[in-house]
Amino acid sequence: MTALSLRQRADPLRPPEAPGLGRSIGFALLVHAVLVFALSAGVQWRTKTLPTFEAELWSAVPQAAAPKEVEPPPPEPDPEPEVKQPPKPPQPSAEERQAERDAEIAITKARDLKKKQDAEAEAERKKKLLLMEQKEQAERERLEQLKQDKLDQKKLDKEKKDKLDKANKDAEAKREAQRQENLRRIQGMAGASGDANATGTALKSSGPSASYGGRIMARIRPNIIYNDNTPGNPVATVEIRVAPDGTIIGKKLTRSSGIPEYDNAVLRAIDKTETLPRDSDGRVPSSMTLDFRPKEVVGG
Repeated sequence: MTALSLRQRADPLRPPEAPGLGRSIGFALLVHAVLVFALSAGVQWRTKTLPTFEAELWSAVPQAAAPKEVEPPPPEPDPEPEVKQPPKPPQPSAEERQAERDAEIAITKARDLKKKQDAEAEAERKKKLLLMEQKEQAERERLEQLKQDKLDQKKLDKEKKDKLDKANKDAEAKREAQRQENLRRIQGMAGASGDANATGTALKSSGPSASYGGRIMARIRPNIIYNDNTPGNPVATVEIRVAPDGTIIGKKLTRSSGIPEYDNAVLRAIDKTETLPRDSDGRVPSSMTLDFRPKEVVGG
């Protein structure tokens, strides 16, 4: 089996071989071999060199021999064409050389001028950039200074406010101390029962009497309208501010009785009273604190 048949069998896509192809090829080779053998047998091979003979022929009439063939001389080679040298360029004149030099000088000057202009433009650009940076730095410093000034002003305002608040508190404390002193003095003049070291502000801690406190209570209490049956006897303490002529100009509930209806009834009674009587010396305390009880009996 030949390699061709193997390759053909190895390729499944090739068509199958025709039957008897191998026998046909073998028979053809055999026929060619017989033909070559027959031709070789029919040819006489000569291996010896045949001898050479020379013969001279004589003619009856002498004849002149023909001239020996003379070979013609080889033709002379064609002369090589003369290579013409290219014409030399015409030499420039003095005016042309001067014009070239002037052109080179002008080009050099233009190049130098452009370099100079570029350098000046770059220097100007850097100068503007530096100036811009300086302006931005100055603006940042101005903003920082403005911010610091605002902080300083805010701190100064706070210090001033603290000083003013302290001064107001001190003045208020002084006024309160003076008011308390005046109240103690007036209460002492009005017949308060406390000693010189007492801290209370009521005219009397008991029921009404014939003193100034009793007179004030007798003026206000009839105006209290309260009919509810209250368990116990709670106390409603009210601070009253009075003008020099006895007109009530302010009131404040400093301690509630625990019964809002009774507290409101006491405050309405004070508003209804409007004015308070003068003391025996003709004076009216500027501020006083009174205790009101629902089941307290009015006297005098």
